[in-house]
Amino acid sequence: MRRPFAALRTAALASGSALSLVMAAGLPLAVANPAVAQAQPVRTLDSSVGGFNLASVNALLAKGDAAAASGNFTQARKDYDEAREACRRLIGFYRDLSGAFRGLDARIPRELDQKGREALEAQAQASLRLAALFRRQNQPEVAVPLLVEVVKIMTPAREEGRKAYQSLVELGFVTTPYTAAGPTLN
Repeated sequence: MRRPFAALRTAALASGSALSLVMAAGLPLAVANPAVAQAQPVRTLDSSVGGFNLASVNALLAKGDAAAASGNFTQARKDYDEAREACRRLIGFYRDLSGAFRGLDARIPRELDQKGREALEAQAQASLRLAALFRRQNQPEVAVPLLVEVVKIMTPAREEGRKAYQSLVELGFVTTPYTAAGPTLN
């Protein structure tokens, strides 16, 4: 006789058995077995689908690009905003962790600082794409703060900062063009 899931869960809770609880929840046994879980750690945040990392930010940017290309500006804006917010959170977490390990193990702050720089670049890319979307929708007043933010966080010495400043010139927000001699080493 097949019992519905609620009945299985009730029976499992009544028996109090950990195995019964795992089975009722539909979890694989490998998750319930600590020896197996330790042998192969699950890196759920390292996934590009649903993870909390730069790969998922890049996936959001690609999704936003596809939406913008198909004319779905509402979805593109949502994807770019989500990418910006994820970058903002990643940058803060990387900075906090890096500071916690300063003076203890130089490798960890170096790794986290690099990841923070990569997240900052991704945030600048998301902001540039969102600003371009607003410009495309004839809303330059909404694009200006995003472009100023990119110049501020990336500086005009970096490509993203130069692109943002050039967009500000094109919009007429500033008039003096920046004529630096190209990319510099950071």
